[in-house]
Amino acid sequence: MGFVGANYIEANEKLGDKDFFLKIKISRKEAKESKYWIRLLQELNPEYSENSISLFEEADELRKIFSAIISKSSS
Repeated sequence: MGFVGANYIEANEKLGDKDFFLKIKISRKEAKESKYWIRLLQELNPEYSENSISLFEEADELRKIFSAIISKSSS
């Protein structure tokens, strides 16, 4: 989930509003991709299911936060 945070940092160092929205949208996309990879890891390594569930939930929560930022900022 490092790319999520890196893109969020870049969003906060925006060059303008369009740049901010782009970086936040990229952060949301990275959170979605993190969920995908965590789900695959869950299936391949069920013994780590407890840890991977919390990571999956965290990635989903970040996705929701970025979605809220996008919808509130575009209004």
